[in-house]
Amino acid sequence: MSKSKGTSTSKQDAQGRRRPRGRAKASLRMEKMTPVHHQAAGIDVGAAEHWVAVPAECDQEPVRRFGAFSCDLRAIADWLKACGVTTVAMESTGVYWIALFELLETRGFDVKLVDARAVHHVPGRKSDALDCQWIQQLHTYGLLSGAFRPADDVCKLRVYLRQRSMLVEHAAQHVQHMQKALTQMNLKLQHVVSDITGVTGMAIITAIVQGEHDPSILAKHRHPRCVRSEQDIAKALDGSYREEHLFALRQAFELYRTYRQQIQVCEDQIDTCMAKMDKKLQGAPTDDADYRRKRKGRIQKNSVRFDARGHLYRITGVDLTRIDGIDATTALKLIAEIGTDMTRWPSVKHFSSWLALCPGLKKSGGRMISSRTKPSANRAAAALRMAAQTLLRSKSALGAYYRRMRTRLGAPKAVTAAAHKLARLVYSMLRYGQEYVDSGEKHYEQQYRARVVRNLTRRARDLGLKVIPINDLGPAINAPTTAAEDCG
Repeated sequence: MSKSKGTSTSKQDAQGRRRPRGRAKASLRMEKMTPVHHQAAGIDVGAAEHWVAVPAECDQEPVRRFGAFSCDLRAIADWLKACGVTTVAMESTGVYWIALFELLETRGFDVKLVDARAVHHVPGRKSDALDCQWIQQLHTYGLLSGAFRPADDVCKLRVYLRQRSMLVEHAAQHVQHMQKALTQMNLKLQHVVSDITGVTGMAIITAIVQGEHDPSILAKHRHPRCVRSEQDIAKALDGSYREEHLFALRQAFELYRTYRQQIQVCEDQIDTCMAKMDKKLQGAPTDDADYRRKRKGRIQKNSVRFDARGHLYRITGVDLTRIDGIDATTALKLIAEIGTDMTRWPSVKHFSSWLALCPGLKKSGGRMISSRTKPSANRAAAALRMAAQTLLRSKSALGAYYRRMRTRLGAPKAVTAAAHKLARLVYSMLRYGQEYVDSGEKHYEQQYRARVVRNLTRRARDLGLKVIPINDLGPAINAPTTAAEDCG
């Protein structure tokens, strides 16, 4: 029977067996490469089971299936130790890898966490057994790079900070629930106070929940510094206090207070954790007039309530809050995500690329296809982007740079450019211990003007022209900036 055109058959080996296609072909090509890790293992992590592969010469059954219980994880470590494995690569799947990763690290293995996208771009059949073998083969030839994971004490701090961020998000949801319940009763409290969770707003909501519904009495809870008068607040509190809406308001109010209490407990734990971390310096950062000028203004509601700036100064040896746009809470998030050892990135370019804040490089055939920044869920990059957005009204060199980029490129690209500059400053301070000194908005504008004039002068010289300042042409010349005369 003849085969139709376009179909492919698998070749046979010397014993007459069919040679598998797909990943097996790639493994045959890899046999010609030089192994980098001779005693390497690969693990495909799952929620209910883990598949582990070791070199074929280490065991008669090189691929085994284990469960996900703690006893199974210890069995994996014991088997790998018996097989003489020294390094392990595992695929990152949700949070299922954390327990196994931490156990293998404590047992002395060199563990690398690998992005699933770097492993699965291979044709062939898909199964957990084949996945772990493929990971083991790639790791043997040094084709996998491990994901970044900071030191153990920084990992603990990161867990606490992420827990606090989750609590803040949940508390914000219940603020929206309170606003909805007030709106359903036609109480326009959010229109007469800037924040219903402020002093005036919380005092009024507490009185409403306790049973007080007289607008004039409720308006007496107004704080003296509140902009609106008691008459305006009383007018906004004249509504329909229906029982079902009061019930919804009461539950949202109690949940909000509960989350605020849990946030305080979490901050106490963060304070204790940072006090135990290794310190590079003793004492406290200086609080001079320049720093007070930069930090002048209202304290953010979701800022940490302990001395995070002092802790960070003693741990890192530098004061990151000197950088415009970075406050103590932002600096705390950065250290919790990137740690203090910047030698993990060989250069600032590697650091910017890891943050996904540098231009992309997508070329084919010698032609640039795209230079867009790659998408990323990096929390440190998100914190730097948030810090960059606060530079819009800053009277600093960074503020002037952000406004110039915003005018030239638009807001989204300007945020990325300013976040990139902030990342470079953070890297230099943590890596080399350099102090940040703001040159000022005027100095930056002067440098930018000098650079523009220098470029114009070079272009004019190429065209056979000469740039002459207006002051040198006399009062009769009325030109906007410069004039050019023909040199030919």
